[in-house]
Amino acid sequence: MILLTISLISLGIWLYLLGFWGNFWRAKERLETQHIKLESYPSIAVIIPARNEAELLPQTLRSLLVQDYPGDYSIVLIDDGSTDGTAQIAQEFFKTNKLKIIESQVLPQGWTGKLWAIQQGISYAQQQNPTPKYFLLTDADIEHSKNNLQQLVIKAELEQKNLVSLMVLLRCQSFWEKLLIPAFVFFFQKLYPFAWVNDPRKQIAAAAGGCILINAQALNEIGGIEVIKQALIDDCSLAKVIKQSNFQNKSIWLGLTNSTHSLRPYNHLETIWSMVARTAYTQLNHSPALLIGTMIAMSLVYLIAPVSLTTGIVTANWLLTIIGLLTWLLMLIAYLPTIRLYQISLFWALSLPAIALLYTLMTIDSAIQFWQGKGGNWKGRVYKN
Repeated sequence: MILLTISLISLGIWLYLLGFWGNFWRAKERLETQHIKLESYPSIAVIIPARNEAELLPQTLRSLLVQDYPGDYSIVLIDDGSTDGTAQIAQEFFKTNKLKIIESQVLPQGWTGKLWAIQQGISYAQQQNPTPKYFLLTDADIEHSKNNLQQLVIKAELEQKNLVSLMVLLRCQSFWEKLLIPAFVFFFQKLYPFAWVNDPRKQIAAAAGGCILINAQALNEIGGIEVIKQALIDDCSLAKVIKQSNFQNKSIWLGLTNSTHSLRPYNHLETIWSMVARTAYTQLNHSPALLIGTMIAMSLVYLIAPVSLTTGIVTANWLLTIIGLLTWLLMLIAYLPTIRLYQISLFWALSLPAIALLYTLMTIDSAIQFWQGKGGNWKGRVYKN
């Protein structure tokens, strides 16, 4: 009876998620190609913080230099203490006035490395002529589609968005990538339903740090990047500040794309584990109570269905079997649009309970690392607080 009751609760949760939680699972918020042309195209500064990105930079930087953008744009690459010749590679491959490479200064206390690099890039761009109306904050592993910059600007200009962000298509080729990467995107959409993020009447705010177009004036009015200088989850922190500001127009937009990609490989479990563990406990505000609540919630939402189905079959309890099967079916239905986005076999959708268990373990490990003073470890830097 206890398991039956818990199984009914799990079923009820999935009915609620599919019917009333912002349609997060449909993955419908997309940056569609607009054939509308603007009368004029504003100036843009592309800001790329790069730390040990020599391997990917020739391909990703090229994708920005060949953008089909009718207006003026420039690229500022900030070499953030690289030891692999990142700056030298960029200088050797791309000799153009459109690209400026600057060396990051010593990291001040209270800043994360990425945000300090972005701050220096923005400061440089603001001193140029023309002064950019928008900044594109992007990562060094992102390969942009040829019209990405134009489509982002059209979206921002026509719909008067102060921030437009894309959850780019992450690499999904190896076994571990196919198992865990689409689920990462699925969980992100569940945590921040994109339709609600894009609704100015809702308080929820989020962005994806790999591709953020932000209005320069709006950024200046909130106090610049410095207002989030300590944030490990900098993309969502920036979106939250913009959306919860006192602007008359605080509208932001977050969506998916299948044409702009991240080239960063996650061939091993360890690399994905490190990526998630770096910020998972920060997402929970370093709260032990929220950690326990998350463990209970993940178990209730994802693990009860297979337990109920198996137990029901073994004990010939057909009511328990049907409830477990129906709950698992709803789970599969919710996951399928993300599976289709990544164009992988439907077989992977069956693994969602096991995937959820792995992500729960990553979150627990994130808390353990924080308690040991190793939290936020990324590319040789540890942010203990």
